[in-house]
Amino acid sequence: METGCIVVLDVGKTNAKLSLWNGRGVRLAREVRANAVAQGPGYRALDVHGLDAWIAETLSEFAKVVQIAAIVPVGHGAAAALVSDGRLFTAPLDYEDDVPPDMRRAYDAQRDAFAHTGSPALPQGLNLGAQLHRLEAMTGPWPEDLQILLWPQYWAWRLCGVAASEASSLGCHTDLWRPHERRPSELAVARRWAARLPPLRGAGEALGVVTPEWRERAGLPAECQVICGLHDSNAALLAARGHPEIAAHDATVLSTGTWFVAMRSLAPGATRDQLPSLDERRDCLLNVDVAGQPAPSARFMGGREAELIAGLDIYHLTENYDPQRLIKRLPELIAERAFVLPSFVPDVGPFPGGQGAWINEPASPSDKRAVLGLYLALVADETLRLIGSRERLLVEGRFAEAQVFVRALATLRPDMRVYTSNAHDDVPYGALRLLRPELPPQAPLVSVEPLAVSLDAYRDAWRAQLLQPAS
Repeated sequence: METGCIVVLDVGKTNAKLSLWNGRGVRLAREVRANAVAQGPGYRALDVHGLDAWIAETLSEFAKVVQIAAIVPVGHGAAAALVSDGRLFTAPLDYEDDVPPDMRRAYDAQRDAFAHTGSPALPQGLNLGAQLHRLEAMTGPWPEDLQILLWPQYWAWRLCGVAASEASSLGCHTDLWRPHERRPSELAVARRWAARLPPLRGAGEALGVVTPEWRERAGLPAECQVICGLHDSNAALLAARGHPEIAAHDATVLSTGTWFVAMRSLAPGATRDQLPSLDERRDCLLNVDVAGQPAPSARFMGGREAELIAGLDIYHLTENYDPQRLIKRLPELIAERAFVLPSFVPDVGPFPGGQGAWINEPASPSDKRAVLGLYLALVADETLRLIGSRERLLVEGRFAEAQVFVRALATLRPDMRVYTSNAHDDVPYGALRLLRPELPPQAPLVSVEPLAVSLDAYRDAWRAQLLQPAS
């Protein structure tokens, strides 16, 4: 039986993934579960109980073939669990559930200014503080021992019983953290939420060993360590820093999936005055990396928009996808000024007030896919401009395989070196680097070749369309 193996638990918004790795960084197994929607007491909730059962079952299968030495949890942002008396206090709220307008107005009046938190006012429950405000009104008064656990750290606590907080999850548009000062926000202090946050620990710190419950449920060894864990986009950033083409440069990682998240990591030695001025009205924010450093970021719901535009879920967008045929069609589609205008998902992204629409919509589904690739590149280019991206760009995730998108983006960013990764495990590789920073990348980066056709006039015409008054 192979020893010293590591499990990465990646609880994304759409899917949860468990992957098993040996000490040399070779993936031995991977299981995926589509996340369900659960019902909390009066709100849409995350399916924590279904996840818990699936994790136990899958870990049990892994433990039959190898010795698991450590488990590293990774989680999406804007999620937390409330725990009290050693158990879940109430079901974790799903950030896609709308906060009632009167409750939202009362909450917004208490938030710190964007200049202090780098956290813009976001719709639904995408500001974690808005979720806490709502949950406290619905389930309070809270018991004195209640703790607020960010999503990755909830799963760490669930596995080992040790509660912790961590910078990359705490600094992910929560309204609870001041990145420049590395302390809780005034809102968090005033509402006593800061006092309910467990001690801050490093993402790669071992919090403890698995509990007897998990040793029995999953057959885990008594010495199996549980690591504090981190935010998923930060795991992708940490993976990028493992590549020599990225490591010493001012670099941006564009993670693509349901969300397209651009996170810029300034070159080593950069100072605060080199950070760009961010526009909170356009879904710009300051994330926080695992070292606690501010990371200028911008995002849009690219995967969800692609689903709405193409009528396919993101896991089937590249089926029957002939990139050379699509690229060959681009000059004619560009000449015809076939555009998609933002945004098909309201209130998020760099054009939050836009009404998604087609201009000169092609009849062919294949041509629509080509124009969709151009659209995603145009919006991604705008997000990169907003955070001052320069030098190097790495596109990772599902849309790194979409050749029209990545090559159009490289065409729009001629002053940057644009790469994609052939690896499908950037997030778990980043999580593994917390424990094994010396691990080489799974695959070399691929340099993206720009398109043979210019997109400058097309981009100018697209931007001009955005300035047209609504009819």
